[in-house]
Amino acid sequence: MRLPPLDRDHMNDEQKRVYDIIASGPRGRVRGPLAVWLNRPELAETAQALGAYCRYGSSLEPRLSELAILTMARLWSSEFEWWAHKPIALRAGLDPSIVEALRIGAVPSFDDSEAEIVYRVITTLNNDRTLGATLYDEALRILGKDRLVDLVGLAGYYTLISMTINAFGVELPDGEQAELA
Repeated sequence: MRLPPLDRDHMNDEQKRVYDIIASGPRGRVRGPLAVWLNRPELAETAQALGAYCRYGSSLEPRLSELAILTMARLWSSEFEWWAHKPIALRAGLDPSIVEALRIGAVPSFDDSEAEIVYRVITTLNNDRTLGATLYDEALRILGKDRLVDLVGLAGYYTLISMTINAFGVELPDGEQAELA
């Protein structure tokens, strides 16, 4: 990793305050991109609050949000994000064949329109930087306004996550194997 994790004993007061907020929340620890952001505690605090909403407060069911996260991880070749979210996605009920298709860069086969539209929205936003009228209307009809807004917000947050992982070389924990290479 290009910026080594900060040792809590050597953090300034603001970094310690934000570290404690993150560590005492649902994540339970500070690692990966959150550890990088602690170099700028205001960024860490703000971004972790958005991430907490995207992960734990969103109107998207966990199966759909984890599909979106894994799709983002694959599109960005973000190994740490893939490693962190693959088991969560499987526990949330995402079909293992979808996970494997994503891993190898293939277009998954979907049994339901909600999962398919989540995948299409995420990949289209990343590839085309916009949603055409037809896809937008379809996504709005299938997901509804609240879930579509949350999906786009999640995509933005995980773009920040993926950029951080890739820019700062956030590595997998010792002993873990890359799956996306």
